[in-house]
Amino acid sequence: MNKAVFLDRDGVINFDPGDYTFRLEEFKINEGVIRNLKRLHENGFLLILITNQGGISKQIYSSDHVEVIHIYLADELEKENVQLTEIYYCPHHSVNENCICRKPNSLLIEKAIARFDIDPEKSYMIGDKMRDVEAAEKAGVKGIKVGLNENIEKYVDQIINK
Repeated sequence: MNKAVFLDRDGVINFDPGDYTFRLEEFKINEGVIRNLKRLHENGFLLILITNQGGISKQIYSSDHVEVIHIYLADELEKENVQLTEIYYCPHHSVNENCICRKPNSLLIEKAIARFDIDPEKSYMIGDKMRDVEAAEKAGVKGIKVGLNENIEKYVDQIINK
């Protein structure tokens, strides 16, 4: 079985200014992210992005905006020989519909666990909100809550050194 680190996007991977990040020119990768994802990758962890993108449901932006950002992120990581195993996003928002994929629900994590033969007990979720931790725990994964836009290095150290 594989081990994985699931990652929230806005506020963990990229700078979250407090509202929706959907324009490529606003998407700034947080300090230390690429280096630390590389460390995780080199230590045998699959890297899987799990992100709520409720602005799609609210018609603030489209799935095309999300895809452009995700392609850019993947390209930037590949320049450093880091590969995301998969990117899952929920386009729904609770103000418009109920769904089972929006965090704090765990469907997207569970989908990745099944698809990539992941051992939840050897896996982690890094997020900046309690809903990230809740989703992780529902799927049997250890949740790690970080501060908004915080450098994730010390958490990666903890994961690698366990």
